Amino acid sequence: MPDLELTPHQHSVTRELRTEIKPHRPACLWFTGLSGSGKSTIANALEYRLNMDFDAHTYLLDGDNIRSGLNRDLGFSLADRAENIRRLGEVAKLFVDAGLIVLTAFISPLREDRQRAREILPPGTFIEIFVDCPLEICEQRDPKGLYRKARRGEMPDFTGISSPYE
Repeated sequence: MPDLELTPHQHSVTRELRTEIKPHRPACLWFTGLSGSGKSTIANALEYRLNMDFDAHTYLLDGDNIRSGLNRDLGFSLADRAENIRRLGEVAKLFVDAGLIVLTAFISPLREDRQRAREILPPGTFIEIFVDCPLEICEQRDPKGLYRKARRGEMPDFTGISSPYE
């Protein structure tokens, strides 16, 4: 990456000021687990409760939604997955800086990538939530038919089948 000699602008409205006007502290709730484990379903239900029952300012970032826009240029190789998670960590950091509770639902299979995302965010704001669902149940659910394709060899680097989840 070229040295661009960037100097971030210091804004008058800080994360602390944004936080003071909200009924909660900003945080990133990072849901991780296998495809079909229920990450998006749980994150969606929690966001609804936080927003409706507790007046929390929230935003949900979901893997498929992000990959259809911001990260549509990335595939599923380990290098692309690492870049996907790095970008998502940066986006989550912006939402936390805005004073929101950001919920993320990404497979994010490698510990190293999740740790990198944790390090991008301010200390104490990254909360990792592993949605522990057995592979057999995820395959039974298979809402997108991805496990069937992976088992037939049509999807290389599929987490839980031909690519690791840590």
